[in-house]
Amino acid sequence: MVKPTRLLLVEDQTLILGALSALLDLEEDFTVVGQMPDGQAAWAYMQHEPVDVVLTDIEMPGMSGLELAQKIHQAFPQVVVGVITTFARSGYLRRALDAGVRGYLLKDTPAHQLADAVRTMLAGQRVIDPELAAEARQVMDPLTDRERQVLKLAAEGLTTAAIAEQIFRSEGTVRNYLSEAINKLGARNRVDAARIARDQGFL
Repeated sequence: MVKPTRLLLVEDQTLILGALSALLDLEEDFTVVGQMPDGQAAWAYMQHEPVDVVLTDIEMPGMSGLELAQKIHQAFPQVVVGVITTFARSGYLRRALDAGVRGYLLKDTPAHQLADAVRTMLAGQRVIDPELAAEARQVMDPLTDRERQVLKLAAEGLTTAAIAEQIFRSEGTVRNYLSEAINKLGARNRVDAARIARDQGFL
């Protein structure tokens, strides 16, 4: 008898997490082995429990779904990762694909389509909304990883000095990163830059 596919679900909204688990557990070839509220909890779980597929949200406290996907891709390349989110943003999609994600699905996807999408991902194919995929090819993320990191910290309210201390760079270097990000995004200031980056899915 073939063992069911082991699914790990990662979602910070308890109601959605429970609904996804109940729906996917109805499928005979799936079994939900874990329900985690954030990326850090999911990562810790994977250190000692076998998983075949991880379905994760993107925006969660602590470790985001994209950060989790990148870590899984590097440490557990055999594990299939799919994103289930409310954010139909091309920037998020591009970053998800760069992180090794095999599927990008929206939370309003019908249950039977979700199950079929997981099976398609397991077969080695990508599952992405066609319109979103087309848009992603046209929208390039202009930020470097360091600019993104600094802008994210600035958006959290950290001062230039605090950011410099956290990333082990000088305050002048941090100001340069912020200036580059502001210019690339056509923003008025760091707050406006963070808003634009978040709206586009770059942050």
